Amino acid sequence: MIAAETLSRWQSALPFWVSFLLIPLIWITAFAGGWWVLLVPLSTWWAFALLDRLTGLELGNADPDTSDATLRWYILLTKAWVPAQFLTLYGLIWYASHTDHLSSLSKIGLFFGMGVLSGTIGINYSHELMHQKGRLERWLGDVLLAMVLYSHFRSEHLLVHHRYVGTPRDPVTARYNEGFHRFYPRVLRQCLMSAFRAEKDKLARKNRPWTDLANPFWRYWALQGGMLLLAFLIGGWSGLALFLLQAGVAIWQLELVNYVEHYGLTRKHLGDGKYEHVLPRHSWNASQKASNWLLINLQRHSDHHYKPNRRFPLLQHHSEDTAPQLPFGYPVMTVAAMVPPLWRRVMNPRVRAWRRQYYPEVTDWAPYNASRNPLPKA
Repeated sequence: MIAAETLSRWQSALPFWVSFLLIPLIWITAFAGGWWVLLVPLSTWWAFALLDRLTGLELGNADPDTSDATLRWYILLTKAWVPAQFLTLYGLIWYASHTDHLSSLSKIGLFFGMGVLSGTIGINYSHELMHQKGRLERWLGDVLLAMVLYSHFRSEHLLVHHRYVGTPRDPVTARYNEGFHRFYPRVLRQCLMSAFRAEKDKLARKNRPWTDLANPFWRYWALQGGMLLLAFLIGGWSGLALFLLQAGVAIWQLELVNYVEHYGLTRKHLGDGKYEHVLPRHSWNASQKASNWLLINLQRHSDHHYKPNRRFPLLQHHSEDTAPQLPFGYPVMTVAAMVPPLWRRVMNPRVRAWRRQYYPEVTDWAPYNASRNPLPKA
């Protein structure tokens, strides 16, 4: 009876382990060289876009009160990814630095793929880990972020984004008509500043300076420095350059997803710098089955912001009555975001429909439309 129950739980979690297939795939492309190095980005973008068409939507919901003991195979998934990514990243740095069959262009393509892997999977798994209460999981999340030199994402996400999503105080909320190529440099600058300011203010409330060792930025800098040093020791200057390349690609992947998740959606301004509570309507929802396997239900983002403490297998699908729906999953939508005219053609009518559905009483949307014209700050 116990064995049958364990097998059933493992089988239900198994589709979410699909990300681990990307590790042997990237090694195969490294050994093959040439154009084969493009297989990883092609598989995460185009293959899963096709799989979404074949598998359809997952509209069912798990019991949100399910215990962690029942979810152990899901929890193990995110923990196991950390050593797997670490060994893959640094193993590839060593291999690329000590082999003759990879051209410079092939190495760039290989580590572009590694960046897609560490951004699409690694940062996403760090996002799941950072939301947990256990110290081990939060540390593992820090390790994943250090591998892409984006450690401050934890502070920004937990202290700024979740609190201020859908308001001008949240850098990550993409404004209506703000193209990705304008959003990206803005968010890189503002997220680092807002994360540091949030930690500084948190310490100030305890009468401590920002230099206090309790500031997690000391840990962030130490971990990132260690990752850079290890890349240099293994692969020299070329190894360091390849490490930086994959980190840059990973960050780009993260911010593409951030752009898609909240584009044009705003919380109603109540006056005196106050906003309505966060609701499922303030994030775009997508329930494409295959890409949610790959992204561990990240696309059920409406529920994540509504109930941030829920583990990924318990995130709920919200229908069109309570949350706006993306027309496709993230693999398609992130590609569309790179082409602003296409993006605006697809998404702007949906934003306007969202406004009519949820806020018919708002007649002047000008203050909400662009980052250069924000509402009063709290």
